[in-house]
Amino acid sequence: MNQSILEVRHLRTLVALRDSGSLVRAAQLLNLTQSALSHQIKLLEDRYGQPLFERKSVPPQFTAVGERLLALADAMLPQVEGAERDIARLVLGQGGQMRIAVECHTCFDWLMPAMDAFRTRWPEVELDIVSGFHADPVGLLHQGRADVAIVSEVDADEAGVDYHALFGFEIRALLANTHPLVANSHLVAQDFADQTIITYPVPDEMLDLIRQVLEPAGVRPPRRTTELTVAMLQLVASGRGVAALPLWAVQSYLDRGYVTARPIGSNGLRGELHAACLPSLSAKPYLQDFVQVTRETSFVTLKGVELL
Repeated sequence: MNQSILEVRHLRTLVALRDSGSLVRAAQLLNLTQSALSHQIKLLEDRYGQPLFERKSVPPQFTAVGERLLALADAMLPQVEGAERDIARLVLGQGGQMRIAVECHTCFDWLMPAMDAFRTRWPEVELDIVSGFHADPVGLLHQGRADVAIVSEVDADEAGVDYHALFGFEIRALLANTHPLVANSHLVAQDFADQTIITYPVPDEMLDLIRQVLEPAGVRPPRRTTELTVAMLQLVASGRGVAALPLWAVQSYLDRGYVTARPIGSNGLRGELHAACLPSLSAKPYLQDFVQVTRETSFVTLKGVELL
């Protein structure tokens, strides 16, 4: 019997292709070049003499050969990953805690599913969210009141803190369906000059629209604030103002035609999220796995997300 060429990396490639829906996104998910990923797939197809999926279908439609390899991956990869976690527990100990502080109101849309996935992998790690909104979640790390802070940017001047990149995303302007600005292909800073901006009740420097677009252009429109995303969208839909939110946070409302979204700037406005922690926690296997699970879960399930 011929020796198998199958490796764990091949199985992970097929799963990434299925879960992400395209070669480009699968390569990003695995942190590979598209060329390297394509080479892996061609190696398997040459070995078995059959294509693994239909090249012209989006998302990929796997052939019988591809489906059989996916079934193997679904059976084998959880055992491999579980064994690696067990070894980490044996070597470095099992227990731990992660108290997570957030600075963004929309974090819970993606954080909860990531936390649920993490709990099944590390049930012995105590996982919790530090209650309340925090304008300076990194400060809580130094005070011993939180273990992980979810932040929108890396502060290079912040000593004694490690940053782990999670994902980037597009921020869209949200308008009432009958708003005159709907006619524009995208919005620029001056379009906001005579609008009421509806935001969360946070400082200006924490809002990408103001920090990246309006302030540099000297545009200072009036603001109205609300704690709840759904309340913000209701105000937008009723013509009380305009807002700017991550595409993934409002996609369900856009799918229902509740409001209309437009890009901000000719190249779009983008935001980022990072997990910050003290260096002592960075070395823990469960922290590394939390970052990986969060990246993968968000990339696969959220609209318009790109890995950093």
